[in-house]
Amino acid sequence: MSRFLQLHLLTFYPPSNVNRDDTGNPKTAVVGGVTRLRISSQALKRAWRTSDIFTRALAGHMGQRTQRLGDEIFRYLREEKGMAEKTALEIARSIAGVYGKVKAEKDKNPTHTEQLVFVSPTERAAALKLADRLAAGEEVDPAKEKDSLLCRVDSAADIALFGRMLAADPVYNREAAVQVSHAITTHHVTVEDDYYTAIDDLKGDQDDAGAGFMGEAGFGSGVFYLYLCVNCDLLRANLGGEAESGVMDDALGALAQATATVAPSGKQNSFAALARAHYVLAEKGDAQPRTLAGAFAKPVTGTSLMESSIDALKAFRADLAAAYGPGCDAECALEIGHPGSATLSDVVAFCRT
Repeated sequence: MSRFLQLHLLTFYPPSNVNRDDTGNPKTAVVGGVTRLRISSQALKRAWRTSDIFTRALAGHMGQRTQRLGDEIFRYLREEKGMAEKTALEIARSIAGVYGKVKAEKDKNPTHTEQLVFVSPTERAAALKLADRLAAGEEVDPAKEKDSLLCRVDSAADIALFGRMLAADPVYNREAAVQVSHAITTHHVTVEDDYYTAIDDLKGDQDDAGAGFMGEAGFGSGVFYLYLCVNCDLLRANLGGEAESGVMDDALGALAQATATVAPSGKQNSFAALARAHYVLAEKGDAQPRTLAGAFAKPVTGTSLMESSIDALKAFRADLAAAYGPGCDAECALEIGHPGSATLSDVVAFCRT
């Protein structure tokens, strides 16, 4: 298998606000001296990881990012084992403390950890198994059971792909096998404001004619470039022995499909910006990876921004190859409306193998 898998996507989003900043407006970045719309890599990865595509393709191999593992252990001991509340609380806190710093005992959520923890199915099962041992009266110190409760490798495909950080014990960190860029528009944009009102349905003719609520919401539209690079060697190492069982292929296939078809959920009820990629280029090889974002350092212009963006990407890629040599050993490209283009199924199959 090639060492690297790279994905380049161009996706048109209609007027929308799928990823907001702290003021509620679409996120932006200044690139090439002009303002671009931006979708953060965090928002994109969250959307992919929680999508039906990942859920179906990787059933049984998905982790959970949570503060509530201790809460789950507490409920298990109370409801399944019939344990007294005080004893169940002590056990749940002691086990949760292995995964992160537990909140104060007098906190309203005394079994929660201070930080979100990415926990794999293997680790969750191990935590409940230890709870069983403690419930049976076995004298065990959870702090001394770290190697059985925390994994350096396992079959959690999303943890293997996107990594995790355990502030309490960095030795069990997982370096992400996937690097994901922030998606930016290939052209200059202007964020616009939507002034809206809500009318009180029960307001009568004798009442004032004003709205029951008034507000503003920012939005923008454009063609976004997104780049991903998968270190396949690292992904295989993160998955350990499960890599050869088909989990790795399933993870790569789900990633390719999700990047092309899944949009972040922000303000979707207001804008329905459920976009799909217009252009997808998948590359495999051992050469040093490189983004093609440089194609858009100078913003594209014209009335057909998607066509201009595709042309700019292809031209920049060819220029890079002329200067540095081929950037990959094999490729597969989907381009909507282009004769002979690959389909999404073709791209997914290419990424899996």
